[in-house]
Amino acid sequence: MWWIYALLSALFAALTAIFAKIGIKGVDTDLATAIRTVVVIILAWAIVFVRGANSSIGTLTRQNWTFLILSGCATGLSWICYFKALQMGKVSQVAPVDKLSVALAIILAAVFLGESISLKTGIAAALIISGTLVLIF
Repeated sequence: MWWIYALLSALFAALTAIFAKIGIKGVDTDLATAIRTVVVIILAWAIVFVRGANSSIGTLTRQNWTFLILSGCATGLSWICYFKALQMGKVSQVAPVDKLSVALAIILAAVFLGESISLKTGIAAALIISGTLVLIF
């Protein structure tokens, strides 16, 4: 079932790029990111409360908090850079280059999490990196 959520994630990410490109026209990208963030916060907390997941907040460890906060910081910085890139470039260039994050995640997972990289995964990462270089240059 993980792949269904991954495909939905890809669909919503694609829609994000289209909606953002239209929405940031003539708008400061930092303001646009802040507005988007508020919407994400409201949606995420609504889902937490509807599903009753808020009851487990007290079980989070210091490590959970630390890395969730770091993840949030990375997400925020990613969004700020993404919106700025979208304002300056074409969606058809920015969105695929942004997906270099897939190859970087594969590499970082191997380095920091000890995940193995299969031949198939290595080839896929190399193709993503190659495609990114083609789009940039």
